[in-house]
Amino acid sequence: MKQQDKIICIFGGAGFIGRRVTQDLARAGYRVKIATRIPESAFESKTCGNVGQVVPFQCNYSDEASLKEAISGSSVVINLVGILFEKGKNNKFERVHTELPASIAKICAEENVQSFVHISALGIEESKSKYAKSKLDGEARVFEEYPTATILRPSVVFGPGDSFFNMFAKMATFLPFLPLIGGGKTKFQPIYVGDIAQAITNIVTNKTCKYKSNIYHLGGPEVVTFKEIYQILLAEINRDRALVTLPWGIAKIQGSFMSLMPKPLLTRDQVKSLETDNVVAKGVAGLKDLGVEPTAMGIILPKYLSNFKKGGRFANKNAA
Repeated sequence: MKQQDKIICIFGGAGFIGRRVTQDLARAGYRVKIATRIPESAFESKTCGNVGQVVPFQCNYSDEASLKEAISGSSVVINLVGILFEKGKNNKFERVHTELPASIAKICAEENVQSFVHISALGIEESKSKYAKSKLDGEARVFEEYPTATILRPSVVFGPGDSFFNMFAKMATFLPFLPLIGGGKTKFQPIYVGDIAQAITNIVTNKTCKYKSNIYHLGGPEVVTFKEIYQILLAEINRDRALVTLPWGIAKIQGSFMSLMPKPLLTRDQVKSLETDNVVAKGVAGLKDLGVEPTAMGIILPKYLSNFKKGGRFANKNAA
């Protein structure tokens, strides 16, 4: 089957990672169906391909018939749906990270979908958070329903439009200090969103290297602590802010109160997640096994964090 004849259905295609995955797959010549609850949220992705190549498709994630309608006729299905905090009846970790992937995997098996790619998260085997448990349970359920699924476990993801560096950069523009939860010793291995998209594209086109695995651990070339992330961020936006240690106990109390906000900056469960490092273990299948050379933060961060500098990108005349 030629690429232009293959339909790839992406759940969560209107999100941060999904937009980049859609772009790369459309450029590779595939037809992309974005299964989303709100089709309007994916309208901007239609420009990633030719007329009719990228199509938003309304889908009720809670209805099996709607899921089946979205998946029907697809050669490849990709699930990128995820939440960072619970809010409301339908946005619960178990529902989004465990039950939904299982339902999608089950239908993929019934519809004889050639390949199913599921995005999970790094460090979930060690973490005691509800978020991690739901992700790990989701992986198990996916393999029960679709044993040949490919699961990707990325560390924190960065790139234009991310909710990590952008959030802290925005906080640094109006706060006199930034909190170091637990002393800022938690380790991360930030990965560029473009590298995840390329990895998925390589899986779809079977351009993998070395050996094939069911689970790939994805991280960038640098392992940094939370404190070092702040330092890198502040250097990029040319701002000086105090870094104040926030003990675990106090952070959890604050997270409990902040979780009541419509879009909380911190929750108690997120504090629990920060108690575990988020790095790629030695000897596991990773980004290079998928034919992707990891991109350093220093290449990408200046391209979008300059918006948070005083005066903008050209505030420093010498740099300009």
